[in-house]
Amino acid sequence: MANEEDDPIIQEIDVFLARSLLEKLYLFQYPIRPASMTYDDVTHLSAKIKPKQQKVELEMAIDTLNPNYCRSKGEQIALNVDGTCTDETSTYSSKLMDKQTFCSSQAASNVSRYAAAVYKKGELHLTPLHGILQLRPSFTYLDKADAKHREREAANEGGDSSQDEAEDDVKQITVRFSRPETEQARQRRVQSYEFLQKRQAEEHWVHLHYYGLKDSRSEHERQYLFSQGHGLAENTELIKSPSEYLMMLMPASVEEEKDKPVAPSNVLSMAQLRTLPLADQIKILMKNVKVMPFANLMSLLGSGTDSTAVLRCIQQVAMLVQGNWVVKSDVLYPKDTSSPHSGVPAEVLCRGRDFVMWKFTQDRWVVRKEVAAVTKLCPEDVKDFLEHMSVARINKGWEFMLPYDEDFVKKHPDIVQRQHMLWMGIQAKLEKVYNLLKEHLTPKKQEAQSAHPFLVSGEQRVSMAKAKVKQNYGQLEKELQKQKAELKSNDTSAKMDVSNIRIKEEPVSDEEPMDTSAYESMNNGVVNGLHAGENSTDSFNGHLPGGCVDRVAQELKAFVSSTFKKQFVLTLSELKRLFNLHLASLPPGHTLFSGISDKMLQDMVLDTGCKQILVPFPPQTAASPDELKVYALWEAGDTYDQHRQVLLEIFSKNYRVRRNVIQNQLSQECGEDLNKQEVDRVLK
Repeated sequence: MANEEDDPIIQEIDVFLARSLLEKLYLFQYPIRPASMTYDDVTHLSAKIKPKQQKVELEMAIDTLNPNYCRSKGEQIALNVDGTCTDETSTYSSKLMDKQTFCSSQAASNVSRYAAAVYKKGELHLTPLHGILQLRPSFTYLDKADAKHREREAANEGGDSSQDEAEDDVKQITVRFSRPETEQARQRRVQSYEFLQKRQAEEHWVHLHYYGLKDSRSEHERQYLFSQGHGLAENTELIKSPSEYLMMLMPASVEEEKDKPVAPSNVLSMAQLRTLPLADQIKILMKNVKVMPFANLMSLLGSGTDSTAVLRCIQQVAMLVQGNWVVKSDVLYPKDTSSPHSGVPAEVLCRGRDFVMWKFTQDRWVVRKEVAAVTKLCPEDVKDFLEHMSVARINKGWEFMLPYDEDFVKKHPDIVQRQHMLWMGIQAKLEKVYNLLKEHLTPKKQEAQSAHPFLVSGEQRVSMAKAKVKQNYGQLEKELQKQKAELKSNDTSAKMDVSNIRIKEEPVSDEEPMDTSAYESMNNGVVNGLHAGENSTDSFNGHLPGGCVDRVAQELKAFVSSTFKKQFVLTLSELKRLFNLHLASLPPGHTLFSGISDKMLQDMVLDTGCKQILVPFPPQTAASPDELKVYALWEAGDTYDQHRQVLLEIFSKNYRVRRNVIQNQLSQECGEDLNKQEVDRVLK
C-alpha cells in the first residue's frame, strides 16, 4: 500500500480499437539512407505489390546533383547495364544511375501483437498491423549487366558468317517418355525451391500510386487511424476481466512447445537427440542405423540410461534377429506411403521386408532371387530390404551384416523367448500370404551348417566346452542337491497320504503338443540364438504338479473366453496363433509356459460353451487340417444368440451361401423380418 501511495495515477487514457484499416495497414522499415538519397515525396517514383506474398518493390530517385554522388561510377553502372544504345527497355534512360530499387522481406511471421497507435485529445487509437516489411536494396541490375556481357561474348565467338550456318549438321534427338509421378515424388517436387520460386513468379504485380505526406488523399486516409465509433459495442475486445487480461498478457506456453527440438530426419545431432524422450531417441537411432547390437545402442544413449527401460522401448520399434535388433518394417514404411521405385503401398512393402527378416532368423545367408520369387516385388525394393540388414558376397548371396550376439542372448533369455513368440505369429501370417512351401520353412542342411556364427576348430571347441563346464559346475551342483531334496520330500509325503493321490489318465492322441518354446524347424534348434534344450521345461513325465493344474486351467479358460467374446468364430490355426501372441505378452515364468497341447486347447474351447462347426469344405482345398477345424461361440448371452445359431447351422451344410438365402432362413427360423443393418451385424 505504501508503494502505491508513492506512485499515484496521474492520468487515465481511454484506448480505442480502430477497424477501418484492418488487414490493410503495413509498416515499412526503410534502410539507413545514403547521403545522396532522401525519403520524401519526390524520391518515390513507383511502387508495386504482390498481396499474397506480401512483397513490395519501391523505385526511388537518387539525387545525382548531390556532392556526395560519384558521377563517373553512376555512368559506368548505366553503361554496363544498358550498353551504348538507349530505348524503352533501358533501365537508366539518362545514361546515369539515377534511381534505386528496394525489395521487401517479412520482418516477422506473426504480427498480431503489433499495432500502430495515434494519440489525440487524451485518447489512444490502435490499429492492428497486417504486416511489417523491411526494405532492402535490390541489385537485379547487376544480373542484367552480366546477361549483356554474356550476349556480347557469344556474339563475338559465334560470328555471323553464312558459312557457319551451312556447316551445321543435323543432330539426332532422343525422345523420352516420363514415368507416372508418384505421390511421394509429387510432394518432394511441390516442396522444392524451384517450384516455390516458380509459384512466386506466377503472381502478378499490382501497381500502386504513391501519395505524399501533405497530399489531400493521404490526409483523408490518415483519418481511418481513428476509431469511427466510441461506443462500447465497437470495442468489446478491450473490455476484459482481470483474469482474461492476464491470460492475454501471459498466454499458455505455446512457444515453449514450438521451441522443443524437432526430431531430425536424416542428420542426427547427439546433443539435440538426448533432449528427446527415450522412446523417440531409440526410434530415431534405429530408423537411421537399421541394425544395431544392444551394447552399441546403450553406448549411444549415454551413461546412466536404464537398460530395462531401453529393452521395453526397443521392442516397440525393432525385432530381434540373431541376437541383434533390426528396425521394424512399419517404422521405415509408415501407413499411406508407397515405394519410390514401384509405387507399391507400404503394407505390401512391410510384408516383403518381414519375409527377409524372418529368413535371417533361420539362416545367415539369403538369396535375392528366392526373395523376389516369393514376394513378387521389383528388384529395387528387394535390394533395399537386403541392404538394410545384410552385405552382398560374391557367388554366395547376402550375409547378415552383424555377427551373432551371444552375450545378449545369454543375459536376456526372457526377451529372446518373447521375440521368438512374435516371430511365430509373423511366420503364420507369411505362410498364409505367400503360400510358403516346406523348402521355404525348413533350411537345408548345408545352409544350417553355414548358419553357425563362428568357424572354430576342434581344439577350440573342446577348450570352449571345458571352460563352460567349469563355469557352470557350481550352479549345476546346487541344482542337483535341490532336486534331491525335493524328491525326498515328495517321497515322504507320498508315504504319509497315499489315498489322496489321483492319477489323471489322458487318452492317447497322435497330436503333438503345441510348441510354445522353440521350433527345431526354425533354425535347427536355434531361434534368435535360443536353444530348445535351454528353454525346455521339466514337466514331470508330462504331468504338472498338482497345484499348477488348476491355475493353468483357469488362465487358459480366461484366454479362450475373452478371445471368443471378441471373435465369435475361429479356426484352430488362428486360435493357436492368437495364443502364441498372448504368450509373448506374458512375463517370464508364467504358468501357461508349462506346455499346452492342442488337445488341451480344444477341450477348453468346448468347455467354455463353444461348438465345433463341421463346415463342408471342398475336397480340393489347400487349407491345412488346423484351418479346417472351425469353432464358434454358441451362446454369448446377447439378443443375437438365436440368429447366430441359425447362421452356424446354415454353414454346417454348405461352406458358401448367398445373402438372400441367409436372410430368408433367418426370417423363417426367428419369426421376424430383419433389416439390412441387422443382417450385416449378424454376418459380421
